[in-house]
Amino acid sequence: MLRVILVCAGFFILFSSGRGIKEPTAQRNMVSFLNEYLGIKYPKIKLDNYIYVAVKKQKLYLIRDGRVISEHQISTAKNGLGTEKGSLKTPTGLHLIKEKVGDDLDLGAIIKEKVPTGGFAEIRSEKNSSPGDIITTRLLHLEGVEAGLNKGGPNDSYFRGIMIHGTPDEGLIGKPVSHGCIRMRNHEIVELYDKIKPGTHVIILNN
Repeated sequence: MLRVILVCAGFFILFSSGRGIKEPTAQRNMVSFLNEYLGIKYPKIKLDNYIYVAVKKQKLYLIRDGRVISEHQISTAKNGLGTEKGSLKTPTGLHLIKEKVGDDLDLGAIIKEKVPTGGFAEIRSEKNSSPGDIITTRLLHLEGVEAGLNKGGPNDSYFRGIMIHGTPDEGLIGKPVSHGCIRMRNHEIVELYDKIKPGTHVIILNN
């Protein structure tokens, strides 16, 4: 009788922990929904390895073969979502990674106009912004693929300079505070950078 009670108690702890059962189930449901949505919206594009930016959650997911490979907190634009030039908003829709910059740079290395400057930024945990909008450690420059939305004309994401990149303001990650780009913690942008190649698709949704 005691053994039965202990087994049941162990099962209850596993079920209620959220890490053993609930979290993977939620991820599977999320990926299933995404794959169905992407298959309907972009039927001519093969999307079995992509990055999903969930703006409401302030989360970024690397998804491969129907599984979440990694999950990261991010910061999107303080001004919300939009594709207009000069809006300082994060664009929605389907993109791809056009360029990767930052191979072998140390954490905190400053990148300006896609060139390492040789300088370093202090990585801060404070809940306030440092001056400017400094790009650190690694960057992934995005190119829109949806003509009229994020590709071509004044709303072109590539020419707007929309990137996924490291930031010295790590204390603000998880809140929408950027100038349009997608910010990540420095060690996490390194992890993501090493797992993906140019041409990887990025879908940005208000979810």
